[in-house]
Amino acid sequence: MFEAVEELIGEHADLEKRLADPAVHADQREARRLNKRYAELTPVVTVYRAWKQVGDDIGTARELAQDDPDFVAEVKELEQSREQLTDRLRLLLVPRDPSDDKDVILEVKAGEGGEESALFAGDLLRMYLRYAERIGWKAEIIDSNGSDLGGYKDVQVAIKTRGTIEPGQGVWARLKYEGGVHRVQRVPATESQGRIHTSAAGVLVTPEAEEVEVEIGPNDLRIDVYRSSGPGGQSVNTTDSAVRITHLPTGIVVSCQNEKSQLQNKEQALRILRSRLLAAAQEEAEREASDARRSQVRTVDRSERIRTYNFPENRISDHRVGFKAYNLDQVLDGELDPVIQACVDADAAAKLAAAG
Repeated sequence: MFEAVEELIGEHADLEKRLADPAVHADQREARRLNKRYAELTPVVTVYRAWKQVGDDIGTARELAQDDPDFVAEVKELEQSREQLTDRLRLLLVPRDPSDDKDVILEVKAGEGGEESALFAGDLLRMYLRYAERIGWKAEIIDSNGSDLGGYKDVQVAIKTRGTIEPGQGVWARLKYEGGVHRVQRVPATESQGRIHTSAAGVLVTPEAEEVEVEIGPNDLRIDVYRSSGPGGQSVNTTDSAVRITHLPTGIVVSCQNEKSQLQNKEQALRILRSRLLAAAQEEAEREASDARRSQVRTVDRSERIRTYNFPENRISDHRVGFKAYNLDQVLDGELDPVIQACVDADAAAKLAAAG
């Protein structure tokens, strides 16, 4: 492990020299790449230096303890501190998800349960919008298809970071654990007998792809235009501004009708399509990977029913990691971090176990 750290320290020092050269910043893309790698390595260097310093302090304290028993307790405290730093260093050396710093496109779709499911999809949308607001991210609704009672049949949101981010704190790094089936248990607004119903909504989270990451040939697309439907202003139902794009090689279909112009809707649809194609390519790579790799990404398996929102008990349960809390009202108001952190911690533990 420590040989690998020494190599990373050398790389970190080299990056520091290169970033100090004004000529490097003439190429903004290269400068961003170097800055990103430098930010990734800085925590490793910081923790390793602290680990070495504590090791030196332990040696000094042991020598002093031979003459002064008061230093025996300090030796034990320093040894505990070094164990914690060793664990932290091992975790930092586990290979990171290369998409962790990416922005995302998050989609919420109503499932079984009719209007109640659509209302729940609206609750989930509000939860994510409030969470983004608390974190300081920017959220933009790309397209939506509302229901009669004010919920959503489906809605797509782009969520982006603002400014520089710490490693592991990107939008994908936090929200990738939200993909899956979310189940709600409550008395629906449409229920006259006061009975508790169970319904569900699906959440799909994909890292937003840049154009250079996903190559789409013009002959790979079939683009259809049609008349928009639903609320949206004077242009709705009067012009063929809605756009449906079919990616012929994969059969992926994306539609967008929120914008007033056909060109704007096309650009938004292509944006969603790129993120879905990138996610599909990553999933294919994961399927071809080893059993160990698959186990590391188990917690983001979108096929699992991941979470239950129980309104009568004000309880939220994440079935993948055994998380349970009785503050559902606060979670739905955007206090999602403890739930996400439980998934992050479980994923980190699985990666550490796989790395031996």
